[in-house]
Amino acid sequence: MSKTIRLTTAQALLKFLNQQYINIDGVETPYVEGIFHVFGHGNVLGIGEALEADPGHLKSYSGKNEQGMAHAAVAFARQSLRKKIFAVSTSAGPGSANLITAAGTAFANNIPVLFVPADTFATRQPDPVLQQLEHDTSAAFSTNDAFKAVSRYWDRVNRPEQLMSALIRAFEVMTNPATMGPATVCIPQDTEGEVFDYPAEFFNKRVHYINRTVPTQRELDGAVELIKASKKPVLLVGGGCKYSEAGEILQDISKKYNIPLVETHAGKSAVAYTFANNLGGNGILGTSAANKAVLQSDLIIGVGTRYTDFTTSSKTLFNFDQTKFLNINVSRPQAYKFDAFQVIGDAKASLEALLPLLEGYQTEFGDTLKELKEEWEAERDRLKNTTFTRENFDPEIKNHFSQEELNEYADVLDTNLTQTEVFVHLNDFVDEDAIVVGSAGSLPGDMQRLWNPAVENTFHLEYGYSCMGYEIGGAMGIRMSAPEQEVYALVGDGSFLMLHSELISSLQYNKKINIVLFDNSGFGCINNLQMDNGCASQGTEFRDYNNEIMNIDYAKVADGYGAKSYKVESIEELKAAVEDSKKQTKSTLIEIKVLPKTMTDGYDGSWWNVGVAEGSQKPEIQAVSKARAEKLDNAWKY
Repeated sequence: MSKTIRLTTAQALLKFLNQQYINIDGVETPYVEGIFHVFGHGNVLGIGEALEADPGHLKSYSGKNEQGMAHAAVAFARQSLRKKIFAVSTSAGPGSANLITAAGTAFANNIPVLFVPADTFATRQPDPVLQQLEHDTSAAFSTNDAFKAVSRYWDRVNRPEQLMSALIRAFEVMTNPATMGPATVCIPQDTEGEVFDYPAEFFNKRVHYINRTVPTQRELDGAVELIKASKKPVLLVGGGCKYSEAGEILQDISKKYNIPLVETHAGKSAVAYTFANNLGGNGILGTSAANKAVLQSDLIIGVGTRYTDFTTSSKTLFNFDQTKFLNINVSRPQAYKFDAFQVIGDAKASLEALLPLLEGYQTEFGDTLKELKEEWEAERDRLKNTTFTRENFDPEIKNHFSQEELNEYADVLDTNLTQTEVFVHLNDFVDEDAIVVGSAGSLPGDMQRLWNPAVENTFHLEYGYSCMGYEIGGAMGIRMSAPEQEVYALVGDGSFLMLHSELISSLQYNKKINIVLFDNSGFGCINNLQMDNGCASQGTEFRDYNNEIMNIDYAKVADGYGAKSYKVESIEELKAAVEDSKKQTKSTLIEIKVLPKTMTDGYDGSWWNVGVAEGSQKPEIQAVSKARAEKLDNAWKY
């Protein structure tokens, strides 16, 4: 008879997590770093007791908001290039529901996180228990069924012995490059505390090998044929390049054959911007250089990308009459997009195999890449030096608001600073290896266009889900992954108000982060969207009951939590604040009042397909609707 170990389900969970390892390119490391939790009646006496009894090497952190701490777990795994993960434990009911948004964020970005929400009673004897939902059609439903839509793997452990198969399957999914993403294992609160004689071998050291999938010879031959037949191919660098650590081979193949690199939001900083052929972000948030190269291209080589609408300008960025697609991806469904020739393989391994096979090939770009990059850098420098005047502000930046309206904001917020001048100067002032994180609002556009990473893997833009509130929890997770680097959460006032609870956790656990808060007193990005499409400004400006612009003192909020805060009113003060923040050992917040309508706008090929009221009686909206219909005539249909 095999040896057994008598444990509660929660104790067995932690013991198993302690024994999971990952092996990539022969390097073996523990896979599960620790567990985030907000204790409640559903998990404090189960997982809480297990953590007290024997956490092993797992680090334990108490979050302040379930969504916020889960964002930290997502960001930690992403910044760790998916080599390490956190588990996340919550109580039942609203505690579990608060994780749904973060689980969706992990799902959209293919980031492994183990969600372990508590559930109602497996026995159903005390039902309805506190925070339980009752469905007339089924007693098996609970809040946790909502995780099914946002999990790569989902299970419910109603009996202690079910934990074994559930965890084995969850870890297979989380360590498979083609299926990586969040796994949810729901454990009813009574089951957490039930004991079972687990087989001892269940807790043996288990190594999950991440093998680099290598393309077949047929795939390589087809890829070489397509590339050699093209005159102006473009390498579209997706997030898969970053996780594969393909930066060096991307530079080798680009330099040798003069193929430009353009970046998705997830792929940015897989290669430093200082590399000559890196033209920056593409698509809706793209640079003029990247988009112009794509518009000229006759072959898009998509490497590790899933072609989101922001990457493709809602499928209007490409000239489909001349452009073919070659997709390199570990995921077959992603490789099939745009009816492309599919190469199923790891980004780094696939490009390494292709490099020698293209010998003798050269694109026809010539000096065009250098010219495009110089043109964009001149535009970036113009934006850096564009300042606000109360008499006649630059019409290339002012959008929809009148001069009088901008002057009103300047008076109330007491600022003349534009968002773009602050942004580019901030890039100059932070350390080269500093990591920036963003997610929502107008800042992602400025990040994708204007931020020039000098070091690989220092740009962290969550734009797979564009989840407002990710930035600050995410910054904490990034700092935990990269404790020797400064981390800056670039956040608008709208996102800050949405969720900043983990600022307190960063102070509690001495995980220093820097929050740079751009305050334009409103949801500026969505205000632009509504006014760009013929609507009036409504519901997006932060105006009070007297219709007066609100001027909130965010520095005082940070002070109240115990962070070091700064109020910045000039570029000189910004530089001083950044320099002083580097000396601090605790989290900081730099508050900057900036004028609305002073973020970057779209460049060549930048267009976004959003829902427009086709039956509107407003002439401005009718015009937008007509233009949209004409644009869609040339878009990819499947």
